[in-house]
Amino acid sequence: MPTIIDIHPHIIADDTERYPLAPVGGHQSEWSRTRPVTTEQMIVAMDKAGIAKSALVQASTCYGHDNSYVADAVAAHPGRFTGVFSVDVLASDAPEKMRYWKDRGLAGMRLFTFGSTMPNQQSWLDDPASYPAWEAAGDLDLSICLQMSPAALLQMTAMAKRFPKVKVLLDHMARPVLEDGPPYVKAHSLFALADLPNVYLKLTPRSFNEARKGNATPETFFPKLVSEFGASRLAWGSNYPSSEGALPELLELAQSSLTALSASDRDWIFCKTAQNLYPVLAK
Repeated sequence: MPTIIDIHPHIIADDTERYPLAPVGGHQSEWSRTRPVTTEQMIVAMDKAGIAKSALVQASTCYGHDNSYVADAVAAHPGRFTGVFSVDVLASDAPEKMRYWKDRGLAGMRLFTFGSTMPNQQSWLDDPASYPAWEAAGDLDLSICLQMSPAALLQMTAMAKRFPKVKVLLDHMARPVLEDGPPYVKAHSLFALADLPNVYLKLTPRSFNEARKGNATPETFFPKLVSEFGASRLAWGSNYPSSEGALPELLELAQSSLTALSASDRDWIFCKTAQNLYPVLAK
């Protein structure tokens, strides 16, 4: 059976004294409050779904830049997890914090600029104050995943060009509009990113659901996506439990959406691209 790696699950502790809440945006996300999943519960869910390893993504809408729970999970289960941390990249000590979390065993960084507790796209993505953090990401071989809206595509493109050593991974494929269907003219800005070799796309439940709206179908969209980017720049992430549904169901949604692709392409999306982004997952 092919190895499956999930690069976008979240964990929430059941101990708020040891892991206090400090959400980005000032209020906790609804999903982390109403359907939290602990480290131990995540392992059970992974086993049930047949997922070998995961890159746990910091729940910024619960813990902000305190990545302690993710780091502790990675330390306790290094054979199952690596982690993706968050820091304030505008702070002068950002490179120091990045080295600290990498030394704690975390393999990537996430910038949260838009989402459930941050309804408006933030304007700081290409702020020169963040340049030292991006330089540090290149030096430390840390990929950066971005939670952003399409409004930030120009800023993201400028940063990807300025820091070509940094692998930039776009959460939810940067939320393109797909409902017009083939040839997906409304997603032109997404396909234009294929010319940037260090830009990768994360395929999540949102991606698969959007590919079923209007005139879009998974059978027409994902082969086009692979033809433009190559499967080696696409990776699957469950977004569990932020996305509703059990982990096996979210995996099934992804697998059923990609049946038009070759076995080799699916292997990249469900495993090999993750190992490229986070080499510790290949061990």
